[in-house]
Amino acid sequence: MSADWPLDFSTSLLLMLLGYVFGSVPFGLLVTRMAGLGDIRSIGSGNIGTTNVLRTGSKKLAALTLVLDAAKGTIPVLFAARWGPAGAALVGVAALLGHLFPIWLNFKGGKGVATFLGIMFGFAWPLGLIFIAAWIAAAFLTRYSSVGGISATALTAAACVAFYGGWPATAAVFMGVIVIIAHRENIARLARGEETKIKFGR
Repeated sequence: MSADWPLDFSTSLLLMLLGYVFGSVPFGLLVTRMAGLGDIRSIGSGNIGTTNVLRTGSKKLAALTLVLDAAKGTIPVLFAARWGPAGAALVGVAALLGHLFPIWLNFKGGKGVATFLGIMFGFAWPLGLIFIAAWIAAAFLTRYSSVGGISATALTAAACVAFYGGWPATAAVFMGVIVIIAHRENIARLARGEETKIKFGR
């Protein structure tokens, strides 16, 4: 490993595997199948994340998916924190990559917004609150879930750099770029005026 990296190779590898395995659990797919709604990948965007689960018409399943996808970021980060900020940062990145590229689904996963949120809560709970506030504000103003996710991700990554620094900040920026790239199709649809809007209330 680099002379600046505080963890040895074996520890780094184990933490990466831990994060990836946690992150790769496709909760959106699992909860919809257990609810008898079939394969979530066959409807809407084909994504396994919260927004597509919401397209089944079940707000409860969408909320459950959100919580579980966030938890698979928070739990491994909190566990890895015993190895310091570097351990938490490494596990966070691995969890996000696991969510985006799960081996169980031929490396075709979600877009990482909920898992990024969970990782930010694991780094420092104020970052999680910043993310939630930013998502609500952007989504409410624009009526686009994707704009909410992209805006909240960018702002929270910037806040992590500004207020915390260190390895978590480096990881936050790296993950933020990945999440935004994962939304490239949404960005293209926004540019064409074809992105689906979300409805608040009943």
